[in-house]
Amino acid sequence: MATSYLSPGVYVEEVDRGTKPLDMVGTSTAAFLGECNIGPVNRPVLITNWSQFTKHFGDFQNSEYLAHAVYGFFNNGGARAFVVNVGSWEEAPKAEPKEGVKESPKKAVSRAALYIGSDNGPGTRTGLKALEDIEEVNIVAAPGQTDPVIQDAVLSHCENMRYRFALLDSPEVIEKGGVDKLPKPRDSKYGGYYFPWVEVYDPFKGNIFQPPSGYMAGIYTRNDAERGVHKAPANEIIRGAIGLKYSISRSEQDLLNPKGINVIRNFPNRGIRVWGARTISSEASWRYVNVRRLFNMAEQSIELGTHWVVFEPNDQRLWKRVTRDVSAFLLRLWRQGALFGQTPEEAFYVKCDEETNPPEVIDAGQLICEIGMCPVKPAEFIIFRIGQMPSGGDVSE
Repeated sequence: MATSYLSPGVYVEEVDRGTKPLDMVGTSTAAFLGECNIGPVNRPVLITNWSQFTKHFGDFQNSEYLAHAVYGFFNNGGARAFVVNVGSWEEAPKAEPKEGVKESPKKAVSRAALYIGSDNGPGTRTGLKALEDIEEVNIVAAPGQTDPVIQDAVLSHCENMRYRFALLDSPEVIEKGGVDKLPKPRDSKYGGYYFPWVEVYDPFKGNIFQPPSGYMAGIYTRNDAERGVHKAPANEIIRGAIGLKYSISRSEQDLLNPKGINVIRNFPNRGIRVWGARTISSEASWRYVNVRRLFNMAEQSIELGTHWVVFEPNDQRLWKRVTRDVSAFLLRLWRQGALFGQTPEEAFYVKCDEETNPPEVIDAGQLICEIGMCPVKPAEFIIFRIGQMPSGGDVSE
């Protein structure tokens, strides 16, 4: 200690030797981008209930998809959402035709440009760029936007931000053939793709079809609160859905599921349910939505919970403290059922020692901690093997 003691006596000092528990970050804050004819433009607004949304952005008459998506989000269990009104595409400035040319004016700003946005510095970012400064966002959706350019931008945003997951909508109408011709977004482990659109009630238009992403964001939140982020957000009722654009059979889903297209189906006596839990990734390790979102939560929690390590003396004592704190966090995950294994040793490992931190690593100012996790995966295919028992025979045969 650097304290000087000048006179005899008893001195009490506080020494920080305790654990620094890692808190689990939130997983269910959504962000919605859409077009609305009223309300602030390109300014993320935190919304915690439907009444707040109508106060800022009006009701179902003021947007084609945004209002229904946010309503479906809260109706299905959503709690917090940031809403970004990208403006109205119809009101975008138009380029005047060249003099003497007989052609209709073309829009100078594409719809994709409204959603992709631009970065002109703090306070002036637009579209997806406006969400980059909001750390707590976990789920991102642009309801009803099926343009591959917009969907690619949403996926890229989630990939670059690392801890976000994209919810993508299929086109409302299948063009050129059956479900096997349904277009699929590009490969990504940070997105889920849902089909078909759901039929809902609109107080001004009656029954209409709406994209499923807003409803799915609410189901993600409800699932996280009731079971945990490690539980696949599937086999869940879609509240507010009274029908579907297409009725999908098992044989048709046989074509879609391997492609990572999550189907919503209407089951007799069981209602309209989400019947898929896959990402749009071709990598087997990241096939399931719950695995990707579990790792998002764990990685962000470890990152935020270990900031205290920066600039600490890089020695064996620090390695042991890091190992202890991260192991305690993963032990909590295992006890909650998020990791697979009968014992903690089977479910995870944490390695931070001389092997991961040789002299050259220390000299470079680095501390390397190696972590392994064995996530639980959904029981997607339930198989019962049933056979006849021989009369009077040995059951074990």
